[in-house]
This record gives sequence, structure tokens and C-alpha cells, in this order.
Amino acid sequence: MGCLLKLFGAQLATAGLAASMLAISVEAGWPQAAPPPSLGVQSPAQQPVPAPPGSQQIEPSGPPRDENPGLINEIGKLFEKSKLLLPPLKSPGETIEDFNAGAKGAGESLSNIARPSLMVSGRAACLVAANGAPDCKAGADRLCQSKGFKEGKSLDTDAAEKCSPKVYLPGYKRQPGDCKTENYVTRALCQ
Repeated sequence: MGCLLKLFGAQLATAGLAASMLAISVEAGWPQAAPPPSLGVQSPAQQPVPAPPGSQQIEPSGPPRDENPGLINEIGKLFEKSKLLLPPLKSPGETIEDFNAGAKGAGESLSNIARPSLMVSGRAACLVAANGAPDCKAGADRLCQSKGFKEGKSLDTDAAEKCSPKVYLPGYKRQPGDCKTENYVTRALCQ
């Protein structure tokens, strides 16, 4: 419905702009070539006089004049040109069919979700990868398997420093290999 209103609004705005531009330049407009057409009612002065039988009507001589239709005809031409520039409007039935097709596609994508996911909390250690970085995928899998799920994805991690007991002795100078950082998965999204 919003698309329909946008398209209608665009055409209405174009028509309003064209009409306002034409209304502003009335003084610069073309003069009317003929009096405005009557609506079938003629005054007695305008009624044609029947030609006497046998007489011929005389055609005015001279070069034919170009059509000078006036303001109303020019506005009509402008509207015809604007129809070519703007996309065509869909009928309400076509718009509803497009909407239903989109809703059907969204419903199918929602039904393709195989298993529901659940967030679980706990604590599972992350393994250290070959490059020295923590591998928390295995930790998330272990945390989810402990809750009865097949696999998981890490949502939240925690780190703790684990040191040798001799570090806590008074007067001991800490060495580079005395402590190491261990990472843990504390929350995981399980499937």
C-alpha cells in the first residue's frame, strides 16, 4: 500500500508542478486562435444562417494557419508526456498479489529453520590453537553437549590467569613462564 501511495504521490506532484508552472506564465502564453467551444447552446447571433439554395460557400483564401490550441491543449500534451516518463501504476489487485507473494516467501524462509536455538550458561575451557589463540568453538560445543545439545556457538567468554603456586611465595621473582591465561566459554547458543 505504501508503494502505491508513493507512486500516486509522485505523479500527483509532477502534475501539480506542471500546473503551477503553466499558471505562473499566463502572460507569456499563446493567444487563443478560436473562441472557446460552446456546449451545444448557441446564442441567436451565433446560429449559422442557412445558405440559399444554389449559392456556393466561399472558402477563405490564404496560407493555412498552424494550430494554436491554447493553454488547455498544452496541459493535456504535458500530461501525456509525463505518462511516458513515470512508471505505470499497478492495479490494487496486482499490488495485493505482489504483497502475498512476498509474504509467502518470508513464511517459507521461516519454516526452513531446522532446529530451535537456546542460549545456555556455564563454564567450559577453550583449547589453545596451533597459533596460540584460544579456540572457543570446541569449548562452546562441550558446554552445549553438557546441556543435551549437539553443537554450539560461543556468545560470551571469560579469561583467567593461572599461575604456578611458587609465584605466591614471598620474595619470589616472577618469571615469564610462571603464569598463563586460560579462556572459558561462559554463554553459548546451542542447537
